[in-house]
Parts: sequence; structure tokens; C-alpha cells
Amino acid sequence: MLACNPLWAQDATLKPVTVNDSTAAPQADVTGFSDVPLREVPISATVVSREQLQQSGARRLADLTQFDASVTDAYNSPGYWDYLSIRGFTLDNRFNYRREGLPISAETSIPLDNKERIEILKGTSGIQAGTSAPGGLVNYVVKRPTQRDLREVRLEATSRASVLAAADLGGRFGTDRAFGYRLNMAAEQLRPVTRALDGERQLLALAADWRINRDSVLEAEIEWSHKRQPSQAGYSLLGSQLPAPVDPRINLNNQPWSLPSVFDAFTGTLRFEQAINSQWRWSAQLGSQTLKTDDRLAYAFGCGAEGNFDRYCTDGTFDLYDFRSDGERRRQQAASVQLKGRLSTGTVAHDLSLGLLTSQVRNRFNRQAFNYVGTGNVQGTAVVPADPALTDESTNRDEKSVELSVQDAIRWNDRFTTWLGLRHTRLERDSVRTNGTRPTAYSDGLTTPWLAASYKLQGDTTVYASWGEGVESQVVPNRAAQYTNAGVALPALKSRQLEVGLKGGQGGWGWQLAAFQIKRPMSNLDACSRLGITPCLGRYDGEAVHRGLEASTQWAGGPWRLGAGVTLIDAKRQGSTAEPAINGKRPTNVPDNVLRAMAAWKVPAVQGLEWQAQLSREGQRNVLPDGSITLPAWTRLDTALHYDTRLGGTATRWTLGIENLTDKRYWKESPYQFGHVYLYPGAARTLRLSFTASL
Repeated sequence: MLACNPLWAQDATLKPVTVNDSTAAPQADVTGFSDVPLREVPISATVVSREQLQQSGARRLADLTQFDASVTDAYNSPGYWDYLSIRGFTLDNRFNYRREGLPISAETSIPLDNKERIEILKGTSGIQAGTSAPGGLVNYVVKRPTQRDLREVRLEATSRASVLAAADLGGRFGTDRAFGYRLNMAAEQLRPVTRALDGERQLLALAADWRINRDSVLEAEIEWSHKRQPSQAGYSLLGSQLPAPVDPRINLNNQPWSLPSVFDAFTGTLRFEQAINSQWRWSAQLGSQTLKTDDRLAYAFGCGAEGNFDRYCTDGTFDLYDFRSDGERRRQQAASVQLKGRLSTGTVAHDLSLGLLTSQVRNRFNRQAFNYVGTGNVQGTAVVPADPALTDESTNRDEKSVELSVQDAIRWNDRFTTWLGLRHTRLERDSVRTNGTRPTAYSDGLTTPWLAASYKLQGDTTVYASWGEGVESQVVPNRAAQYTNAGVALPALKSRQLEVGLKGGQGGWGWQLAAFQIKRPMSNLDACSRLGITPCLGRYDGEAVHRGLEASTQWAGGPWRLGAGVTLIDAKRQGSTAEPAINGKRPTNVPDNVLRAMAAWKVPAVQGLEWQAQLSREGQRNVLPDGSITLPAWTRLDTALHYDTRLGGTATRWTLGIENLTDKRYWKESPYQFGHVYLYPGAARTLRLSFTASL
């Protein structure tokens, strides 16, 4: 279904918008080549659609790991904001996330109810982002006005009576239906099976557009969200032992004085697009994000009794802290101008894109509490007194960036295409403690290139190779007592990726195969902090090298839909002098293999009934940097029944789902975060019942 005025259909020069067309070739704005079908772009990416989000009951970013074998958890604590790992690298929540193509902070809870799709780019992202970790990018795309009137309501409940009510309304009005709207509302009472984790959330989002004429479109959208819920404190090693998986219903953040974390967000974009002629168009876009957070936790951290501050005590006790950071405020504003078009030089065709992006970040914090309050235990039975005194300083941060980019897909003939990308970024970053001490400031200019070539073989099969760079920046912590170059900015850390792959498909079958190598320079800052190295000269300290193979396929025929993906990763650290014991070892929390598979079967005997099953398996991973303790592999099975029928002329969908069908006990992940080993158990078996009506 094309969302365009029928009067303009013959000669419209703006790009049409596809709505609810499952047969269309998916496109991904996050690749930087949004006008080219994803199957032709020499980049690995996954698009998770609105239908997939609804069918799976996904509520948060962490729920998206089920859709791609290269995406895994990276410190995903229930009730907190989410961290993802792609190709073994943890994404940076400050720099690796986009919304409507503009940079945002993911240091908050981001709702999915008003998202049309989530785009996941895999690999280095130097042509898409000024600075970012090398794993990839995540781009949230919001729902836009529909051509036909949409009236959809949804109710969903889970095992312990978590209840969601949501509405999705859309349509067009006015002369020639020039004005469109899309309104999403959601309210949820959160009552997960994990104890002491009850909360609530709300969402109100509106998207609108005005088709001024056949060549001009103005789009605007705003989103307000609120979430109030405690988070789940992680478990850890008991001395030098990996404990057996615990009951996932136990929450160590269960003191009588434990307060919920609160995430408030107000986000919006304004975009104008103008067609110059049938070949060229330009667009301008503004985006703003304002976050307010109260971050609170009964924080289990280390074992002072045994002198181990990265794990719990052998007897299952741990040091417990009262952590509170109220009134955190983060604001990010961005603006972009882009020119896209096609031109020919002889027999060679060019798909060109020129862009200018500016961004400004202002983060303000208050003093925080991080006070030792006693000894807890892994049974969750200890009760200790609170100490909310604000005894610790935080760090305020400012950042400005200007990015110039150019991309060109050069089509030499019907089969051979070369792809070029270049981005230059000017950065200015400042930070200072909340009491005015330890100021730092630096500026830098960074250039990141990307090159690729693709060749269409017979049919729809394409072979490609690409090479690109990504860049990160680090500043030595401004602690003069430990670092001899405290507060100094390190030279830019440039990651490099080489990727070769095959993409293809025909009819109901599609597949992709990619091999990659990413080399990421590393610093010694984490090692100096974790090991207490004093004095420490902040500097480069070797590199992380991740080599991997990704394969995925989807097939649909008759009553069946099948899909599977597997990722094999050989990840190693090399060249470290600060911590020689980790050379040749796999980084922590990176599984050596991941398998995702799904099957769906339309039951012939019952019209509208479909059974689905989802399998996830993740291989073993290192818990400690030296590899002396590993987490076993695990496998989980989810299943669901979907029933589409009409009640009194109203189209309805009923879903009965069971997550973790066998109620398996396992350690899901082992992030080494904030200088501490954490273990997160897989969720207990959860029943989900949902009802959707399209009025």
C-alpha cells in the first residue's frame, strides 16, 4: 500500500512511503542507503518489523536479541535501561543509537509501542556515525500516518497479572486527504514473575504529516513516556566458584527502603522533504530528546571480607550499598540537511547523498549516594539500614559535533557497483565534576572512510566485499592520584572492519552469508581501574580482534514459515602489556556461537490458527578476563498460538504465548561491568495472553 495521494500517483517525485506491505523488499535507513533495497546493499543489517514486535510481545530493546544471532545481551538488568552486544562488542548507549536517523541517548527506557520497525546495523559504523563503538548501530523508526483509517486496540496480560492496554489510531483528512495522523497510547501495570519488581509505564505519541503539494511533505512527531520500576541487582561468583543457576524470581534489590528507578522522556522530530525534480530531492530535519532519570538501587558490590571487590564472598554474602542518583537530566538536540539524487556520467550511474549533521549534548547531574550499609546475601533475606546521604560527586558533560558526509553508489553496469562513503567529524567535549573540580576539555577532527564493491550473479544473488573504519575517543580519568596523564584525551581509537558476503533469494526464500574481521584498538584504562594499577599512564594497550561467520535464511511456502540464523565468533584480545594474562583469551560475555531459529505453521484444519516456536541457543562464554571460569551454553524454547478471526465484523487476533516453555534454569549472561562480575539468570517460564482488535 503506497501512502500517497491518488491524484499524484502518476508523476510524484517524492519517495513513496510503504505501509503494512509484508511483500515489499525491506529497506533500512540505518545503512545510509535508504533508497536501495537491503538485499542489494553491501552491509549486514536486520529489520525487526512492527508485526514481529507485536507477535513476540517485545517491550524493550533487550527483547530483540531473539531476532538476530549476532545480537546478544550485555548487562540487561530487568527494570533498567538496555545494553546490546553486536558481533561481540557492547554498543555505547551514548553514541550507538539513532531515532529517525538522528543521534539519541539510550541511557533510558525506550518504548516500542509506537515503533514501526527497529533497524540493526552490524559492524563498524564510520559512515553512519561520527563516533561509536564498532559493533553496530540501532535505529528506531516511529509509526507514521496510514493511508486508510486505522483503529486498533490491544490488551495483554502475563502470568502475574501484568496488564497492558494500548491503542493505535491513524488516518487522513482534509482536502485531498492532505493531512495525516498516527496516535499511539499505552499504559501497563508491570507485575513480572521476579519478586520486588512491580512497576508501571505509560506512553503517548503523535505523528502527523502535511502533504503540501506533490513535491513537498512536512512531518512531525512527538513522544512522551514514563516508566517507574525497580531494577534487578545481578548475582556474581561466590569466591572462585561459579554457583548453580538461582531461582530467577529472587531479586537482591529488595530492601524495605529500595526505591524504583524512574525514567521520563520527551522526544520529537520535525522533517521537511522537497523534491527538486524527478532525480533530486533535499530534506531538513530537527530532533530533540529530553530525559529525566532517578537511578536507585540496593547495590550488591564485592566482598570486602575476602578482599575481592569484583565478586561476592565464598559463603554467598556481599557488601551492600545504598545507591541513589536523583534528578539526572540529559538533553540532546540534532539537526541535519541532506541532498540525495541520481546523475549519469556517460554509461555510469551515480546514487549520491550529501549530508550535514550537527548535534549538541548537555548532561547535568546532582550529588549522589553510594554508601556502604551492611552485608547482604544471595538468598535475599538480609535486611540492612538505609543511608541516603549524598556523599559522592557525579560528572556533568557537554558535547558538540559537526559531521559532513558523502556517499556514492556507482553503478558501472547492471551487475557491478562500487560504493564509497566518507564522513568527517569535528568534536568538542567538556566535563567537570558536580562540585566544579576535575575539568577536562578537548576537541578533535576525525575522518572515517568506507569502500565496497558488489556484483550480481545469476538470479538475485549478490556477492560483495567491504572495508571501513569506525572511531571512538577516550579521555583518561581525571584522577591525578592514579593517572600520570589525568584528564588527557587519547588519540582517536580507529576500528577497522573487513567483510565479504553473499546475499540472495528467490520467491519465498532468502538467505545471507557474511564473514567479517574487526580490529579494535584498546586502552589500558579499564585494566588500571579494575586492577588498581598506580601510577598508571593512560595509553593504547593492544587490540581486540573479532573474526566471525554469520549465516541466515528465511523460507515461506504453503502453511510453513521457517527461519534460522547462526553466528560463530572467534574473539581474542592481543598485545596487552597491562594485563598479559588476557592475551589470546576470549573477551568476557562473548559466546563462541549463537543460534536463533523459528518455525510457524498455519493449521490446515482451523482457518486463522498459526503455531509458532522460537529457539535460542548461546554457546559458552568467559566469566573472567583470563578465561579461568566459563559460563555453560544454554538453550531456550518459546512457543505461541495465534488465532485470527472476525467477531461481529471486527478483525481480531488472539495470542497465547509461553516464554521459556521448559522453565529451564540457566545463567543467561555474565557481563564484566563497572569493574565487577555479574551473572543474570534466564527468566522463569512466563505465560502471555493478548487480544488485538482492528475496529
